[in-house]
Amino acid sequence: MYQGVNASEGIGIGKVMVAVDPDLTFEPHEVADTAAEKERYQAALAVFCEKTQAQADHMKVAVGENEAEIMAGHIILAQDPGMTDAINGAIDGGACAEQALVDASTMFENMFLSMDDEMFRLRAADIADIRTGILAELLGVEVVDLSVLPENTVVVVHDLTPSMTATIDKEHVAGIVTETGGRTSHSAIIARALEIPAVLSVANSCSALRNGMTAIVDGSKGVVIAEPEGDVLADYQAKAQAFAEDKAALEAFRGQETVTADGIKKILACNIGSPNDVPNALEHDAEAIGLFRSEFLFMDATELPSEEEQFQAYRKVASAMKGAPVIIRTLDVGGDKAIPYLAMEPEENPFMGFRAVRYCLEYVDQYKVQLRALLRAGAFGDVKIMIPLVTCVEEVRAVKALVEECKHELEAEGLKYDENIEVGVMMETPAASLIADKLAEEADFFSIGTNDLIGYTMCADRGNDHISNLYQVYYPAVLRSIKNIIENGVNAGIMVGMCGEAAADPLLEPLLISFGLEEFSMSAPSILRARKTISQWSKAECDELAEKALACSTAEEVKALLEAAAR
Repeated sequence: MYQGVNASEGIGIGKVMVAVDPDLTFEPHEVADTAAEKERYQAALAVFCEKTQAQADHMKVAVGENEAEIMAGHIILAQDPGMTDAINGAIDGGACAEQALVDASTMFENMFLSMDDEMFRLRAADIADIRTGILAELLGVEVVDLSVLPENTVVVVHDLTPSMTATIDKEHVAGIVTETGGRTSHSAIIARALEIPAVLSVANSCSALRNGMTAIVDGSKGVVIAEPEGDVLADYQAKAQAFAEDKAALEAFRGQETVTADGIKKILACNIGSPNDVPNALEHDAEAIGLFRSEFLFMDATELPSEEEQFQAYRKVASAMKGAPVIIRTLDVGGDKAIPYLAMEPEENPFMGFRAVRYCLEYVDQYKVQLRALLRAGAFGDVKIMIPLVTCVEEVRAVKALVEECKHELEAEGLKYDENIEVGVMMETPAASLIADKLAEEADFFSIGTNDLIGYTMCADRGNDHISNLYQVYYPAVLRSIKNIIENGVNAGIMVGMCGEAAADPLLEPLLISFGLEEFSMSAPSILRARKTISQWSKAECDELAEKALACSTAEEVKALLEAAAR
């Protein structure tokens, strides 16, 4: 048995096929004709971009627009002026195209790997994937092809890159096993979108698992079993059948209201990163957008997006949601997110540094561009503005004052905008939790960002394996913080939602019902399961469970209690 990261739920049983990485070794050499060498690189880049666009077009049809955007993003990164200039500069210095590509891409890869923000660290894997693709074109080597596979294949690979999955034969893949990657990696995102069971970060799996072996991939528990005994195989075959039946049963909740067993209405929303994610959210029955991470509009651009560009993106989401709430988080960027054109200085501790609302309030003119775009988009739907990383009342008041200033400007210019736009707070710091009563007097709504709230409360980086045990929502300190935020918001009569990963946790959802949470925002595939879980609990039952959970002293006790009560 091999343990890894449970990246995509489900159980897959099949024969192993180890996908061998291509041989991309080359002999570095100096070139005399630098102009010809740059032309050779540009030709390889053009072919790479053409193939990648074809993969994106295929993925849009086979998987979805959200996943296709990952491939489209590869083209943007590959053509990035900074990358191109670095490569051309190295070639001008006499380096061959292969060496210039490796050196420049490695520099960018290391830059992204050094960042604290997990979403930006994903860019490192993208850079590595791009390097492989262009290098293969320069060397005339074929990359891994997963388009033609036997039925019930368990694909084992060092790293499942977006380019590999772009043409994957979904119907013939029973499971995926990798040696690298985590739950938020693009490998995991695409595996979940393809609904293929996947276990990532299984050490030495490419050598331990051999072609033709029978293997079980338990994507729910993060376990891989090679050459299982007859009774183990039969047990997992029954589990796979039960999982398939349970998944099919969730369809009964499509199109239904989200209500508790005693009829209390809740809202199931979706977290998105771009306007192209909306169709996937609607396809999975989202009732609202609980978090639109606007920084992706900035990080995928080469210069500050204009008011018009931002307005069009926000309006597209608002219009597509047809009046349903759309919460858009203002620019959440800082020293750990190196967007070159924002000219940010590196910091020793960027998580506690010059970031998010602190940065925006320093660069008021730049911030007003976004606020004006949001106000204008509000004329086309129910757009709400959310402020990230709030730690004091002054920050909320300052943003609200800027919003009023922008309203006066738009009015004078004769542009349509939402006069009554709501401004809320992303509750993700211990400071915000401790003054939740005061913030509730200023804010129109709360949305709890559990990812950062857990990290800040427990002083634990979820990317640090040595202390990953501390990064859990079940710790009493975290639960009490969440309860305090929700109750203060409810008492003030404002909507309280949650947009962190914990909102999709079926063990936690009964406690959130008890505390009074109104909106649960999550990734699209989790929505129907959450609707089912919510429907199984009455408020009185949730209150009884919450009382017991809050009396526990450890995270282990809390989790055991919730697991025993799970339905």
